[in-house]
Amino acid sequence: MRPTPTGEHVVVETPAGAVRGFWRDGSAAFLGIPFAEPPYGERRFQAPVPRAPWSGVRDALTYASTPQRKALAEITTIPEPSIPGDDILTLNVFTPRPSDHGDPLPVLVYIHGGGYVAGSPASPWYDGAAFNRDGVVTVTVSYRLGFDGFGWLPGAPANRGVLDWVLALEWVRDTIGRFGGDPRRVTIAGQSAGGGAVMTLFTLPRARGLFSGAVSISGVPTDVPPAIAQRTTEQLAERLGIKPDREGFAGVPETDLIAAQGGGMNPPAGEPGADDLIAIMRDMYGRLRHGPVVDGELHPWTVEEGLRAGAGRDVPLLVGATRQEFGGLAHANRRLFADRELAELLDRMGVEPAVASRFAEALPGHDPADVLGQYVTDRVFRRRIVEWLDLRRDATNTWAYDFAWRSSVSGVAEHCLDVPFLFDLLEDPDVTRVAGPDAPQTLADRVHSAYVRFVRDGDPGWPPYAQGDSVMVFDTEPTVVTGGYTSARTLV
Repeated sequence: MRPTPTGEHVVVETPAGAVRGFWRDGSAAFLGIPFAEPPYGERRFQAPVPRAPWSGVRDALTYASTPQRKALAEITTIPEPSIPGDDILTLNVFTPRPSDHGDPLPVLVYIHGGGYVAGSPASPWYDGAAFNRDGVVTVTVSYRLGFDGFGWLPGAPANRGVLDWVLALEWVRDTIGRFGGDPRRVTIAGQSAGGGAVMTLFTLPRARGLFSGAVSISGVPTDVPPAIAQRTTEQLAERLGIKPDREGFAGVPETDLIAAQGGGMNPPAGEPGADDLIAIMRDMYGRLRHGPVVDGELHPWTVEEGLRAGAGRDVPLLVGATRQEFGGLAHANRRLFADRELAELLDRMGVEPAVASRFAEALPGHDPADVLGQYVTDRVFRRRIVEWLDLRRDATNTWAYDFAWRSSVSGVAEHCLDVPFLFDLLEDPDVTRVAGPDAPQTLADRVHSAYVRFVRDGDPGWPPYAQGDSVMVFDTEPTVVTGGYTSARTLV
């Protein structure tokens, strides 16, 4: 569902000025609306500044420049285009009723993933048309990435990317009513790093009251300690040959800074061996270089500490992950592990013997490759979900899901596979590339409707986790199971 102008425009007056969007298939799209001034020049490495009002009507017909200058890899699961330019702090609004007349509609604010260093709000997979069809206004937001957004820098505010999220939510609070949305019924959602962003915001005192519900999809919060963030800055400054302060970094061109930060993880050249793959999988559960820093001020605690203190206790929360997440690499190379002893492989992964024994016992009948892949998945994603659910065990407004449907392309329920199901856009050509031609529309209907119901009513339609550790398993035949995430619990 790519936004395609039909030639019929629609204008909405906002507090900052008028914007011109376009109609398509019964809903309207407003693309690239700025919520902050471009964070360059004197504003680089500073807190975001609300956008100054403009005169006349501003076109919102095409996606704006993106903070992402390059994707994590040449081929990514989610198509996330990079668009050059400096005016990067923008958002996109998709609405079935672009006016402030009539009963206001619930709002979904979506934060993209990408390891806090990549990702794009201009992805066709984040189009809000299906949510509009079901009476939900949808907003997708951009934020500063990598060192510009999250680097620890003396003389500059910490967590600039987090401040971008907060300012975007304040824009929604103050403006979404002009687009038919209800600022009192705003659900934040995000996937991967976006899911981590949701959990950070969920426990962030400054974000209190800016949303009424939250969905963390395969969430990966970083909660970087200040000492580690400072060490990363020093190492990066040494690599660039500059002083580790704002003045030093301000003189570094953005392209040079991105190059110095490095990219994602690449497999070794040639045919990889079992040891190569084990090394890559061990790297997968290392700490991300950049992300929200526990600075003691804006971000005063880790997500777990915030939940333990009761942050967000009254806010409905939906959390979950795909079944295999990072298991695709091991599954695709299962022949390399077929004759290896599982205990020896888990030892090579750095797993303590007692933990390895418990983990293996929780996965009877699985071959070594799939156990390795599941360990990485549980270590990075699913054990966190278990911790969050345990910390909210006495709350009746917490729900959990497990996306288990396997792609016919990869053979696993991998990272990002659930995104086109929740946005209900299986017909997108890139979805076939990732999911195969047999992705069931009936499952997309079920997943998407659960999200619509959660945004609208604060309840996705199955028992809360408090009732027997209930988990909705999204598969060809969705079903509710009890007992929670069994293998992940062995790591908690």
